[in-house]
Amino acid sequence: MSKFFVILGFLVVATLLEASGDAVVRHALGNHAWPQRAVLFVAGGVLLFGYGLMLNLAPLEFSRVVGLYIATLFVVWQVVNFFAFRTLPTAPILVGGALILAGGLIVSFWRAGAAA
Repeated sequence: MSKFFVILGFLVVATLLEASGDAVVRHALGNHAWPQRAVLFVAGGVLLFGYGLMLNLAPLEFSRVVGLYIATLFVVWQVVNFFAFRTLPTAPILVGGALILAGGLIVSFWRAGAAA
C-alpha cells in the first residue's frame, strides 16, 4: 500500500503543477503589462515543465499511470479553478467528473486477466 501512496504523491504534485501552470498562463494572457505578462509566462512554463517531469518520474508504467493521472487531474483542476477563478463546478461537470474518476480507476486498477 505504501507504493500506492508514493505513486499518488507523484500524481498529486504533477497535477498541482499542471493546473497551477495553466492558471498562471491564463492570468498572463489577460495581463496587458508586458513585464508582468512575461514573468507570468515564464512562471507558467516552469510549472508546466515540472508537471511533465513529475508525471514521468512516477514509479508506474505509463499506460497505467495515465488513467490515475487523469482522475487526479480532474479533482485538482476543480480545486485550482475554485481558488484561482472562484468558480464552482456545475452539475454537468460533477457528473462528467464522476465518469472521469470511474474511468481512471478502471484503467489503472483493472487487471487484464480479471475480466474472465
